[in-house]
Amino acid sequence: MNATPIDTYLDGVPEPHRSTLMIVADRIRKILPNSQECITYQLPTWKVDGHSLAGIGAWKAHCSYFPMSGSVLPLLADELEGYSMSKGALRFDVDKPLSAALIKRLIAARRAEVAAGKR
Repeated sequence: MNATPIDTYLDGVPEPHRSTLMIVADRIRKILPNSQECITYQLPTWKVDGHSLAGIGAWKAHCSYFPMSGSVLPLLADELEGYSMSKGALRFDVDKPLSAALIKRLIAARRAEVAAGKR
């Protein structure tokens, strides 16, 4: 099997970030099995029909999930209590991957936004 651009990105990430992001990436792949995997804004990104739906990244002190829209995280604010956030990034510990259920809700919110015509 050929490595995707996301696999190549993850290969360059130090531990424990790499293992955590690999788990998150696998969860996203299960939710979006027919997505295009690419690098957008230097971040691993999953796209469907040309729309970016999810992204991830590693930083020194945390990992991040990107819903690829500034309006998704506020919609799920109650569920995201306890996480550090900016308008467009959800930060999580380098050794604690996001749950599959939370990722599924984040992606569903982004898909609903795209279906409603919001980029």
